[in-house]
Amino acid sequence: MKKEKTPKSPSRGLSRRRFLQWTGLGLGGAALGNAFLREPTALQIERLDIPLSKAPAGTQVRVVQLSDTHIGQFRPYFRRVAEVANALQPDIILLTGDYIEESRNLPAALEFLRLLRASAGIFAVQGNWEYWARIEGEPLRRHFKKIGITLLTNQREDVQAGGIELSLLGLDYPSRESDLLALQEQANPERVNLLLSHVPAFSHEKLDGRIDLICCGHTHGGQVRLPFFSPLYLPRYTGGFVSGLYRVGPTATPLYVNRGIGTSLLPVRFLCRPEITLFNLTGEARG
Repeated sequence: MKKEKTPKSPSRGLSRRRFLQWTGLGLGGAALGNAFLREPTALQIERLDIPLSKAPAGTQVRVVQLSDTHIGQFRPYFRRVAEVANALQPDIILLTGDYIEESRNLPAALEFLRLLRASAGIFAVQGNWEYWARIEGEPLRRHFKKIGITLLTNQREDVQAGGIELSLLGLDYPSRESDLLALQEQANPERVNLLLSHVPAFSHEKLDGRIDLICCGHTHGGQVRLPFFSPLYLPRYTGGFVSGLYRVGPTATPLYVNRGIGTSLLPVRFLCRPEITLFNLTGEARG
C-alpha cells in the first residue's frame, strides 16, 4: 500500500512573500515620511571658494545666497534658516527671488527677511512668483527698503567689503537679452561683478567676461530626485541647469544654482535638501 504524500506546507513561501511585501511597504513609508516630514527642513550649507584674479591677494568676502523661500506663513523653520545664515557672518547676503506665492504671504516673508544680517548689505532680485502675485516692482522695492534690503531690477549697486570693490548687478525676471546687455554695459571690468538672476537660463552666449559670478535659483534642485534619473519636474527657464556650479558663455563664467529654502506645488523634497550657499570670494591678484 502506497504511502499518502503529505502536501508541503506553503507557510515558508508565504512568509517570505509577506516579509518582502512588508519590507517594501516599510521602505516606501520611510521614504514618504522622509520626503514630507524630514527633508523639507533638513537644511544644508554648501560652501564654495571662488578665486578672483581682479582682487588683491589676501582679501576675502563672505557672500551668503538664499533663494526660493516660498513662505506661506512664518514658521520656526524660517527663524532657524535666518539664524544659520547669520551665524556664517556674511559680508553680503544675496536673495534670488520667489519669496512668496500669494500677495497675502508678504508679511510672513518680510518677518523672515527682517531677521537677516550682513555687514555690507542685503541685495535682492524678484522671481516669477512675485510677478504672478502682482507685488513686483516699486511696491516690493518699498517694502524691502523699510527692512534694509535693496531690490535690484536691471540695476547696479556698488559696495566695498573685505578690501574688495564689488558691483552687484540685478537681472530682473524675465531675463531678457536686451536687459542683460544693458546691465553688462554698466559693469566695470576692473571691479568684481556679481550677477543675480532668478532663473539660470538666459543669453549666456552674450557674456563678455566682465561678470565674475552668476547666482541663480528657481529650480529647487528639482525638489524630488531619484538616483540615476533626471529631475521629475523643472520649471520653465531652467535650461538644464539643475543645481550646483556650472561654467557658461564664451569665457566660462561660473554660474551657481541654489536649491532653495522652501518648496512649491507640494511640500516635499527627496534627495534634494534645502540649501544655504556660502561663497568665499578670495583675491589672488599680486603686485
